[in-house]
Amino acid sequence: MKLESNTKVFGNFEFDKVWELTSKIHEGQRYGGYQEGEFTDYLDHIQSVTFEVMTATLFEHQLNANLAVKCAMLHDALEDSHLTYSDIKDEFGTEVANGVAALTKDAKIRGRKMKVIDSLERIKDQPYEVWAVKLADRLANLQYPPFFWDNKKKKDYLAESQIIYDYLQEGCPFLAQKLHKKMIEYQRFIKRSSKVLLK
Repeated sequence: MKLESNTKVFGNFEFDKVWELTSKIHEGQRYGGYQEGEFTDYLDHIQSVTFEVMTATLFEHQLNANLAVKCAMLHDALEDSHLTYSDIKDEFGTEVANGVAALTKDAKIRGRKMKVIDSLERIKDQPYEVWAVKLADRLANLQYPPFFWDNKKKKDYLAESQIIYDYLQEGCPFLAQKLHKKMIEYQRFIKRSSKVLLK
């Protein structure tokens, strides 16, 4: 029996190729763990985001898994590696490149909050698959704060998460619900006198 891929609906699945590239560009990158002095391979974060997105495609059937998973694997490629928009476009197409570009904060904009809002505005111009990646990204980042964050940083990050939730919740209700739950759980890392009021 001959199996034929449905490229008309989903496009060309190249997940092994995308992951090989992702592994190379993020090789050696690490981020702070929860315990003092602990550091974790950055690829663990990329995997977490990708798995969240893959799971979402099983429940949100309107999502194009091909686009969503590729953008998940490459979501930090422009921000944290030598890759350019043209590199991604030439290798994986305009739709993926546009999604990754929208997920990338503009270094020319001053102030973290304005950078995040600018990115969210650009994400909202993209297909829902890109919205899902951003929701999954923040969901993965709320597992725990790095050991070197102070209380203000944790509080600000949670408030920023509320902005992301408000902007993108309709794009992927499955991930939005998980994010909202994780935001509530994250408050355990913040001292009681500084609790963030969540909607």
